[in-house]
Amino acid sequence: MSNTKSNATDARRDRNGPAPADGNDDAHENDARDPGPGENARELDAAGSRLSTAPREETAAAPPAMGVIGWARWFWRQLTSMRVALILLFLLSLGAIPGSLIPQNSVDELKVRTFKEAHTTLAPIYEKLQFFDVYSSVWFSAIYILLFVSLIGCIVPRTGQFIGQLRGRPPGAPRRLTRLPAYTTWRTEAEPEQVREAALALVRRRRFRAHVVGDAVAAEKGYLREAGNLAFHVALIVMLVAFGYGQLFKSEGGKLIVEGDGFSNTLPQYDDFKSGSLFDNGALTPFSFRLDDFIGTYERSGPQVGTARTFEAHVTYEKGAYGKPHKTVIKVNEPLVVDGTKVYLNAHGYAPVVSVKDASGEVVYRSAVPLLPIDNNVTSTGAIKVMDGYRDKNGKKDQLGFQAFFVPTFAGDGKGTMFSQFPAADMPVLALNAYHGSLGVDSGLPQNVYQLDKTKMKPFNDAKGEPLKQRLAVGDTMKLPDGSASITFEGVEEWASFQITEQPASGWALGGSATAIVGLAGSLFIQRRRVWVRAVRGADGVTVVEMAGLGRSESARLPEELAELAAALHTEAPGAPDPDPASDAAEPDPVAAAAATAEGPAAPDPDTVTDPDPVTDAAPASAPDTAEESSVEPAEGAEK
Repeated sequence: MSNTKSNATDARRDRNGPAPADGNDDAHENDARDPGPGENARELDAAGSRLSTAPREETAAAPPAMGVIGWARWFWRQLTSMRVALILLFLLSLGAIPGSLIPQNSVDELKVRTFKEAHTTLAPIYEKLQFFDVYSSVWFSAIYILLFVSLIGCIVPRTGQFIGQLRGRPPGAPRRLTRLPAYTTWRTEAEPEQVREAALALVRRRRFRAHVVGDAVAAEKGYLREAGNLAFHVALIVMLVAFGYGQLFKSEGGKLIVEGDGFSNTLPQYDDFKSGSLFDNGALTPFSFRLDDFIGTYERSGPQVGTARTFEAHVTYEKGAYGKPHKTVIKVNEPLVVDGTKVYLNAHGYAPVVSVKDASGEVVYRSAVPLLPIDNNVTSTGAIKVMDGYRDKNGKKDQLGFQAFFVPTFAGDGKGTMFSQFPAADMPVLALNAYHGSLGVDSGLPQNVYQLDKTKMKPFNDAKGEPLKQRLAVGDTMKLPDGSASITFEGVEEWASFQITEQPASGWALGGSATAIVGLAGSLFIQRRRVWVRAVRGADGVTVVEMAGLGRSESARLPEELAELAAALHTEAPGAPDPDPASDAAEPDPVAAAAATAEGPAAPDPDTVTDPDPVTDAAPASAPDTAEESSVEPAEGAEK
């Protein structure tokens, strides 16, 4: 800026006491008074007021003794404070740890039962602490609800304050702009009114909200910071509501289907089923589908040998009881969606096709029996149960059971243990152990279809008196002793496991999470700041221009932005030439004036600064002795 260094003393003198535009000497004398520490703090507090809608933290030493109403008010203030909200979030994250490390009844009851049997000391303690049902426990629900209430109690008043800020205008300029963190000044021959008009147009072009207040232009920018903050908190509430609603009304079940078989979405058709406490079992979406074919291909060479390349189920589905058949393909992470219900493809395996004949040669059992994989190469185990129709050689009713061990790709006799070498059914082999007796299915107790209860069964023995066992390739037959029966391995079918889920409000949860990310980014990266431009006529008739900025928090961007604005305004209000030194003879002592304005800011009065924002926490800039020491340097290329 032109003449900034030589005119620094005049500028400071003009800042402390510029002659008002209307020539009111009394006003000039009032402005020239050096305000006390309390008044300075109040001015800075007013300049930074409403930069945030954060609730004010109460610092009372103890809750007020005002009876029930006083205690309730104190409790509400604590609950809706940011400190308590952060504590509740921390407790919620801590509460989720046992839910991740300890088996949960809502996920796998069998694992819970196994854990209890293996940890007889810890299990009763965990049971009392509800560690096996963490997400539906009393203590987790209490944290969840308190956090929900805390967020609502924080958002509602802040939203009202933010709306009020949007409808309001930036506050007027403080009396001493030198107290603000970013500051610059220069003298110009332009009229004060012209400077203010140019400044108003300039800041509006830079998307500031601005208006003229007295002898200064007040501008503000960065309202979206608070909007992003509020959006983040509202999105958290939406996510909490969606999560809670989804847990209450969700349904989830699994179904294993062999090629050629189908499924109807009714409760008896599920292999396992779980639902929320408020879910209506009669509200299942009516649809059905049939597994036409499962196609799986695998990498046959290289470091990823055996890795699935194609993993898809070709199905035909129908909506409702009389819907039109539609063919589609279900892939991993590409479910079939029918009126909000999703059908996911979970797993794949093999179902050996076996037939059993009695002593007379009559087929008493023929089925594809699904076996469960135990490794990545689909080595599988299971049980084959012949419950009805079989009679021994004496014509007596009996039940047969076979422990089955299946490998889709057998390495061959004498080439190691019987484990599959590859996931595809290149050389399927079925190993069987035969038993007879009572399978225990008539007791009325539930039984695992993939396990053989041998409590009341006896093994068949071979000619050497050893338990009968045999490996079968496709087409081979295993004959039981004394010609009582035989079992034939006829071929291999494939099966696929599906998970059918209905998760209401999942779209709300997804929208809430996306909004939370956007709002958080806005609250972190958008800077809320204010800029003031004051233009008044000095004692020598030359206009003095002052520019200052204040942000909600210290940022290197604020001085840079103020410098850009100052450089742009300087082109429209260029610096004035140096005044005649002789004209300063009657002026006050410049050394005394410089000493008066170079004093550091007085410490704010703690009784007067009540705004929770760190408006006065930023180190205020001392009044510069020269223009080179001001917070914003002159733009390059300006006149010297």
